[in-house]
Parts: sequence; C-alpha cells; structure tokens
Amino acid sequence: MTFFVPFDGSELSRTALVRAVEFADVFEERVVAASVVPAGNREYARERGWLHHDESFELSRVVARLHEQVASIAPAADFEHVTVGRFAPSGTIAGELRDLAREEDASIVFIGSENAGGLSSTLGSVGASVAAEDAYDVHIVQNGAPSKVSMLTDESPDTREKSDFYLP
Repeated sequence: MTFFVPFDGSELSRTALVRAVEFADVFEERVVAASVVPAGNREYARERGWLHHDESFELSRVVARLHEQVASIAPAADFEHVTVGRFAPSGTIAGELRDLAREEDASIVFIGSENAGGLSSTLGSVGASVAAEDAYDVHIVQNGAPSKVSMLTDESPDTREKSDFYLP
C-alpha cells in the first residue's frame, strides 16, 4: 500500500501530508507526496508561494522548494514531481496526479480541500477530479488544525490488544 498526497505547499496540502504520515505510522506504509509544476509559468508559481515576487522561473528552484517543504514535514516521505506545459489545459494537473497515484499503486489519496462539501462539483480544484478516481480511497482534509489521530491511543481507557468480540 502507498499513501499518496497531491502537494502544492498550501496549508491544507501540508496538513494532508501530516495526516498521511500519521496513518502511515500506524499501518507501516509508504507515503508519496507529488507536485505538478506548469513549466515556465511564473504567475502560477508566485500565486502558490513557490517563487518570490522578484524571482524568475527556474524549474529546478521550484521543484527544490517543494521538495524541501515535503522533507521538512515528512522526512521519510518520497517526493515525485511532474511538469506540464506552461498553460496546461483545464484538467491536466488533476490528470497527472491521477496517473501518478496509479503508478505509485496508491491505496489512499489524502487531498487537502477547502470545499469538501461540494468536492464533486468544484471547478477550481484538482481535488474533485483526483477524488473521482475509483482505483483508491480518498481521505479529504478540510481542517488545517492538528490531527487527533496520534492522541487516540493515549486517551483510550482500553489497553487490550484485541477487542472482546473477536476472542474465542
């Protein structure tokens, strides 16, 4: 199994990466964070904070920054990136992410999305298109606050290793 995270450096994609790592720690699975970069599209890169206002577009710089962000959050995660044309048609980025998720044999895709309630019809988000794939389950992260996953075992009054209903 692989836990796959479309990563663009946004708060919710960072949170999705944290959640994927939390799940991966429990299930002892691999995490892959993936970014799609429109080559030469300085405005797109600036809007996402990949470039400073006065910097020219250099693909290696953008990819290095994304990789550094991933490594700072999840040092053990693998990082993949794909480039697309400067003015890639609508759906291209989502299509590349779906292809990468399939290539990585993703079992769960962790998507950061502010509009999870209307995810299936959101036009401005790659999340809707990536979530529409049926080759993997989708975990939607819509809250940037820290996860409670790591605290559940600490707070549980039950310390047994198995539940009663399964014991012979």
